[in-house]
Amino acid sequence: MSATHPRRIALAALGLVLVAVAVAVLVVSDPFDGAGKPSGVSDNTSQTSLATVRRQLLSSQTQVNATLGYAGAASIRIPTGTPPSAVQQAEQAVANSERMLQGARASLAADNATLANAQATVKAARDKEAVDCMGDNAAESAPGDSSPSGEAASSDSPPSNDDASVCANDVQTLSSDEQSSTGAAMKLQGDRASLASAQASLTSAEESASTARSAAADYGQGSTFTMLPAVGQVITRGQSLFALSGQPTVLLFGSVVPSRAFVAGMSPGKDVAALNANLEALGYDTAASGETFSAATQAAIRDFQSARGMTVTGELPLGSVVFKRGPVRVTSVTPEVGASVTPGPVLGITSTRPQVTIALSAAEQSSVKVGDRVSITLPNQQTTPGVISSVGTVAKAPANKEEGGGGPESGEEGGPTIEVGVTPSEPRAIGHLDEAPVTVSITTASVPNALSVPVAALLALAGGGYALEVVEGGVHHLEAVTLGLFDDAEGLVQVSGQSVSAGQRVVVPST
Repeated sequence: MSATHPRRIALAALGLVLVAVAVAVLVVSDPFDGAGKPSGVSDNTSQTSLATVRRQLLSSQTQVNATLGYAGAASIRIPTGTPPSAVQQAEQAVANSERMLQGARASLAADNATLANAQATVKAARDKEAVDCMGDNAAESAPGDSSPSGEAASSDSPPSNDDASVCANDVQTLSSDEQSSTGAAMKLQGDRASLASAQASLTSAEESASTARSAAADYGQGSTFTMLPAVGQVITRGQSLFALSGQPTVLLFGSVVPSRAFVAGMSPGKDVAALNANLEALGYDTAASGETFSAATQAAIRDFQSARGMTVTGELPLGSVVFKRGPVRVTSVTPEVGASVTPGPVLGITSTRPQVTIALSAAEQSSVKVGDRVSITLPNQQTTPGVISSVGTVAKAPANKEEGGGGPESGEEGGPTIEVGVTPSEPRAIGHLDEAPVTVSITTASVPNALSVPVAALLALAGGGYALEVVEGGVHHLEAVTLGLFDDAEGLVQVSGQSVSAGQRVVVPST
């Protein structure tokens, strides 16, 4: 803050009323009217003492109201997922599709054999018909067959009735066998279509089952909350947050937000890496590492589930584990024990790290930055150091602005604010306060090696400006000074003047 800030100068002048009364001569006539140095003053009638002009670091501070609480406010929710019954239905659909595919394959194999037999029968019938009906649809006479007169029969003699009958039967048989073969071929085509349909059905069922298993939840219709934590309870890695129908939901450490269940066959990912790291940290199979859900991962999950009274499956459905960066404090509990489980918020939580939150006037945003050191005054009036850990970039209108009050010109009394976070440097000094109003002194400016005097040493001149009553060799005289930075916490002010130097003694009112 500037040393010429009107409010600070007014406060300084007000604090010097007694001094002005004691040296009334200064407000009657300005000792700096004429040329040369200020003349001496008459003896003070009030008690005074001497202070030394010093060179030192001065800092300017702003005191603001704030709220002590815990950092990292968040919530834990029941995720939306596929209930166990739907997963079972999807897996049953896969089993049914597999049976249909097996049946289609068996039918195709059997009808392939039937067609092969029919085709062989047709070939045999065709060969027989070709022999029996050779020539002009007549059977060829057997070798050595002769007429009754002993002469060979003429080759163009008409066939006998028996030969014609055999040929006709062959033709009829061939036609029937060809019809059977055609029917077997058509049935085989239908079998191939059924097989393709069964394969497509199985593929679809497997995709649906994979989707259902990937989003499998640890609750279903009829699930209820059977255990909930108390407000203020601290929960750390491997401990239960709450339980659904007797199945605990366990806290693990990490920054991932699981969007899928941990199941065999899942693709690699950072969520799997976080799970493997936690299983190792909790003392389970150290071979479970990396981003792959391996057999070692599944074995470690079984041990993890067994140790916590969970159903041992080697897989973790959505909602059975929750990842947070560290231990959490429970700040609120939404449902009650016995309530039905539905997707939505369950617990309000924070980290276990104390934090002070300031609603700072947006006009003062440029005066603070991350890393600035502050002093926190607790409700018991003790102070503890802190560091600014975050400075908001979004100005929020105060609640009363929506009601027609306040505005940018209102400043701390209704203007827009930004949120500033402060991390206490000594968390133990905070004690066990869940929430409390505190005051924070923010260092907004500093001057190294500044000439400084107590604010009470300033003398307000009637004609304007300020002076110091310097004592040298027992002689009192006034020295005009220009004011710089005010250090409110120490009650000091930066001064400069032609004849002002470190080590000089100046008059201040006695305390």
